[in-house]
Amino acid sequence: MMRWLILGALLGLLLLYPSLLAVVAAVVAAILSKPVLVAFGLGLAARPHLPRMRRWAR
Repeated sequence: MMRWLILGALLGLLLLYPSLLAVVAAVVAAILSKPVLVAFGLGLAARPHLPRMRRWAR
């Protein structure tokens, strides 16, 4: 739910200030150009969906 509010706020700002589109595009390109940040973000996104590992030995 919070994610949609943030996305809506971002889109609203882009409608009010079209020059922000270039800034947002530059920030996204800078983040995507760093593979470590992309891998970390994907790991954070996948973490809640992974099964919990239990201890293998007692």
